[in-house]
Amino acid sequence: MAEQADQADQVNQDDQAEKETTPSPDKVVVIENLTKKFGEFTAVDNLSMTVERGRILGFIGPNGAGKTTTIKILVGLAKPTKGRAIIAGVDCLAEAHRIKKLVGYMPDRFGGYSNMRVREYLDFFGAAFKIPRKERRARIHEVLEITRAVYMQDRYVEALSHGMQQRVGIARTLLHDPEVLIFDEPANGLDPEARIEMRDLLLRLADLGKTLIVTSHILPELARICDQIGIISAGKLRAFGTMNEINEQLGQMRMVEIQLNGDTDLDRAQEIVKRELTLAEIAGSRTEQLIA
Repeated sequence: MAEQADQADQVNQDDQAEKETTPSPDKVVVIENLTKKFGEFTAVDNLSMTVERGRILGFIGPNGAGKTTTIKILVGLAKPTKGRAIIAGVDCLAEAHRIKKLVGYMPDRFGGYSNMRVREYLDFFGAAFKIPRKERRARIHEVLEITRAVYMQDRYVEALSHGMQQRVGIARTLLHDPEVLIFDEPANGLDPEARIEMRDLLLRLADLGKTLIVTSHILPELARICDQIGIISAGKLRAFGTMNEINEQLGQMRMVEIQLNGDTDLDRAQEIVKRELTLAEIAGSRTEQLIA
């Protein structure tokens, strides 16, 4: 819940003297050589990609790949070690306070205050975004209609099913009418019917002119609705493009993910992979994964 409140009212006042060249207006999201390190561990490694206006980007990768870290940089909740990210011509680090007006962000975990109805929950965030009281009621009804959640406006948030909570979470991201929507694993934990409803909702948002970045660890889940796909593993972008381009790129390489149990010697496992796959690139992670 803290991340959601931070996105609404926390303003990053960092000053950056150097001004960068504004990218093409058709490229709403521009990520250039983005790197984020935590001590000796590199969570995001020289990542570059772009998203055009009105498109849906599927950002795919296993747990621990660097998806959430990248997103936190985009929404101003983390600072990159190097590189830059720009949304609608605004630098995500130098002008983080402006980014919060341009982006609607839903993290991978829904947070709701206890004893709060859906309309009260949305009103709270509408006030945090400084939407005038007279406008909030109409705006709340509008976003509930978009997400097809009007019927739940008087229900308590904590009593909703997971799928219903996800729709309310998306409604919250729409309150301040942002240009870019970023959803971290929005279909995670949903049943098959709710997943279909989620896909339909994402397409509906794109039809409204929104630019979407949607993360998942399952490629087929997003392949049918995304204009672009970015595949990340161990912090590195392994493939990027349309689904046809992704198929061509992956056809030229073979990716093997090996997950080790706690008793396995990581160094020994790397030796075996190098011996058996002489041209393999090996990357370890905090979850002790080998990507060959």
